[in-house]
Amino acid sequence: MASREQIAAAYLQACRAEIEALKPGNVHRFADGHRMTAQQFRDSAALTADAISRPGASIGRRIAEAATITREQIGTNTNLGILLLCAPLAKAAESGSPMLTDSIADVLKNMTQTDADDVFRAIMIANPGGLGTTEKHDVASPPQVSLLEAMAEAADRDVIARQYASNFSDILSGGLAAFARASREGEQGMWPTVFVYLHFLSSFPDSHIARKLGVEIAQQIMVEAGYIAAVTAQSDLEARERILLAFDTRLKAAGINPGTSADLTVATLFAAALNLVLQIGTVNA
Repeated sequence: MASREQIAAAYLQACRAEIEALKPGNVHRFADGHRMTAQQFRDSAALTADAISRPGASIGRRIAEAATITREQIGTNTNLGILLLCAPLAKAAESGSPMLTDSIADVLKNMTQTDADDVFRAIMIANPGGLGTTEKHDVASPPQVSLLEAMAEAADRDVIARQYASNFSDILSGGLAAFARASREGEQGMWPTVFVYLHFLSSFPDSHIARKLGVEIAQQIMVEAGYIAAVTAQSDLEARERILLAFDTRLKAAGINPGTSADLTVATLFAAALNLVLQIGTVNA
């Protein structure tokens, strides 16, 4: 079982590693973007670690409390997707199971109507623009189904919702595999994070891009990200950075923000750190 301090440390480590990595189109230390700064993301992580790691708290309570703090202190939505993904992982880490894959299904299955109420409220507080405007389970109205049912209904159009409906399979299989592969191949510093991000961006259309600009553009970026991932596998780190920065500049100039891929990246790093805690009791600095 992971302690509160270990969960909070793993969360902060994941958020900080993600913002330090050069993720084309998203906010990072190399370049701000989309009217947000890297410092806002650092501050958001520090402000919400307590809520995400609160012992025994429900998933919904963690998300609603963290979203409220972010809105009050940061003034904009920097982290709704991160909160939606990290709260269940934090809850699963408290179960005592040696791996998150052993406990995540039970955690999701045991969510209550109160979790749905809290998460719908959190989404309204964060005001991400477009997430809940559907005929079924619109977040502007009180939920009529469980949170798991609402997420399952949205799973075909939203990758974050799909994690709830699939026991976080994209993160706990594909994301962790990409992270392990990069580490095994000797990637250091920001590069395992970069390759996790490119794995997600090149594996399926980014939900945030699709909501804002349409599925066709999201698919185009997915294809281009696959090419970028292949090119940046070369050993010349300066050349890698030039390629990524050029892609970053083009995406931001077009107003394209792969926010969902960034959220999935944070969750993958968080899951990797939590699994380490569950297995050997430490978080890597």
